[in-house]
Amino acid sequence: MMKRQKRDRQNRAFSRGYQAGIAGRSKEICPYQSTEIKSEWLGGWREAISDRQQGLFK
Repeated sequence: MMKRQKRDRQNRAFSRGYQAGIAGRSKEICPYQSTEIKSEWLGGWREAISDRQQGLFK
């Protein structure tokens, strides 16, 4: 059960990072302190920036 909660938290962090990236926000706004969760957020942010550069979002 514990693993699932952890994964949900990571998915949520990734998703929030992605949303921030799509919105064109800076990665400096990452709200997480935990290295593990922060890296999920940044992963989402990077993916969003990449998607934007490929023209998937305007």
